[in-house]
Amino acid sequence: DEIMKTKESDIEYCKKAILHGSLSFHAASLALPESVRTPCLALYAFCRLADDEVDLKEDKSASIYDLVQRLDLVYTGTPRNHPMDRAFANMVEKFDMPRALPEALFEGFVWDAMSKQYKTFDDLISYSARVASSVGVMLCVIMGERRAEVLSRACDLGVAMQLTNIARDIGEDAKEGRLYIPHDWFQEEGIDPEEFLSKPDKSESTVAFTKRLLGKAETLYHRSEAGIAYLPPKVRPAMFAARHIYSAIGNEIKNNNYDNINVRARTNKFTKTKLLMFSVVESLASMMLPAPATVFAEPLNQTKFLVEAAKLQQAHEINWSSRFLSVLEQLKAHDRKKITA
Repeated sequence: DEIMKTKESDIEYCKKAILHGSLSFHAASLALPESVRTPCLALYAFCRLADDEVDLKEDKSASIYDLVQRLDLVYTGTPRNHPMDRAFANMVEKFDMPRALPEALFEGFVWDAMSKQYKTFDDLISYSARVASSVGVMLCVIMGERRAEVLSRACDLGVAMQLTNIARDIGEDAKEGRLYIPHDWFQEEGIDPEEFLSKPDKSESTVAFTKRLLGKAETLYHRSEAGIAYLPPKVRPAMFAARHIYSAIGNEIKNNNYDNINVRARTNKFTKTKLLMFSVVESLASMMLPAPATVFAEPLNQTKFLVEAAKLQQAHEINWSSRFLSVLEQLKAHDRKKITA
């Protein structure tokens, strides 16, 4: 009983963290059955905590090294004595979560800690795969779904959501010295990325960037629906809701005349409720209609490694991969450079 109480209090803590950190995820998660919602909350709260540790702290590298230690402790079954760590460790053990998935997420955080910028749109997709598709694939594992085609569509949904986030936050990110728009898009518009960072203004170019991001996201949102139609019926309403609530952010950006420099697009409670109800109807329809053949589309090149990691039903790895260790070395070199500069 005492153990169950601890678990319940840990989950309550996670619920509150999500309510403060991501209203869109919280709204979509309300449609999940409790058996799936609880581990999903544990997963999302830990991801949120990790994101905030890197995003909001001054010493980003110290945050990364601390997170690496925290994940090590989770995978050795001795999590740090914190509600989110305990809840996450519980989830990892229960669903045999491949370590390569949170590792991919942390890789994206390392890129953020190094203030990495992206030369091409493909490079931006690689980043989106790590910080968003990794979470989508972990959700699939919790839902008991490891078929490659369904995992591929979850990755599409993750990338679409991240592109929406990037479109929404262009101004906010620039003011914080962060730039996600690919450099070659700036070249096409004849703009210097560093100049834009120093004085972000709404222009025909920022409108063009935003339309491109949202257009590419929309294609992936549509493709992701085929995967949702293959999920267990009880979790479909929540996943359709997540898809629609996030793409509605794109509609709000359009309603703001594509001004994402001075205004932050938000979806209100009424819109979220309406989309939740629509998602329940769409979920029922998906049970009666034949599932779309687009589920079998090849995964994006940048998300293949996540699909491969998740589809294996095996004991989770104990050690960090050589790829991740190489990324950590890059961070250490980046830190040394900063000290000597």
